[in-house]
Amino acid sequence: MKSIKGIILAGGNGSRLYPLTLGTSKQLLPVYDKPMIYYPLSVLMKAEIKDILIISSKQDLPKFKKLLGDGSILGLNISYKIQLEPNGIAESFIIGQDFIGYDNVCLILGDNIFHGEGFISNIKKAKKNLNKGYSSIFGVSVQNPESFGVIEFDNKNNLVSISEKPENAKSNIIVSGLYFYTNDVVKYAKELKPSKRGEKEITDINNFYLSSKKLKLIMLNSNISWIDTGTYSSLIKASKYFEDFEKKTGKKASCVEEIAYEMGYIDIIKLGKIASLMKNSEYGNYLLNLTLR
Repeated sequence: MKSIKGIILAGGNGSRLYPLTLGTSKQLLPVYDKPMIYYPLSVLMKAEIKDILIISSKQDLPKFKKLLGDGSILGLNISYKIQLEPNGIAESFIIGQDFIGYDNVCLILGDNIFHGEGFISNIKKAKKNLNKGYSSIFGVSVQNPESFGVIEFDNKNNLVSISEKPENAKSNIIVSGLYFYTNDVVKYAKELKPSKRGEKEITDINNFYLSSKKLKLIMLNSNISWIDTGTYSSLIKASKYFEDFEKKTGKKASCVEEIAYEMGYIDIIKLGKIASLMKNSEYGNYLLNLTLR
């Protein structure tokens, strides 16, 4: 059984969020009480993926290194690569070729947030699919499908094709920014021709697997919140969502230190050391309380 490497793509200019992103990466903006990148990082951690590559621009990469280091504080192995220009999501596999090696790979976009009851069971499905030689995408129902990769179904509800930002969407089901691929994705990414937008499109990769009958669609139900934090309002919506969740449950969502502890990546002594570094914040106090249980 091949292991799975994880990639977080945290590149792009974040131009839809100007001027917020003129001085920093979108994926370092706050979503409630933590940097945005904690949310996709927590997905990989819960998927038991510990070898992680963060891809970002030359100017932003040092900021991610300052935030997360080599990952050892969380029991992870984090490395970094530069994407010189935003040449498309599929370029991630070319940039990360040496990192991926002979393993399978999970790619998550740094501005995609997943949260909710049963989400991990969907991750487990994707991992089982990989063991059988199938890649997986995660479908979500949205009100503005034309802004995404739209999934078309036949009259038996079988997946027929995926169209990138079509003018007339054939359904309201889109492909979210989480993908589990077999190792051959590197080869396919290299063979891709850039689209009219000049990008190596992830949709072309998905359609290739689909035509090869090697793609599985995992639908995320309404219990799972998916937020693409590309606009001012979605940033606020996400922050409000997690503030409400914490008030309701007393728990933090996507708290990477807590996840590292619960998954056995770090022990209680390491957790206490991290907490003491942040003891002046509510977040640090939350971690300290975990060590007292």
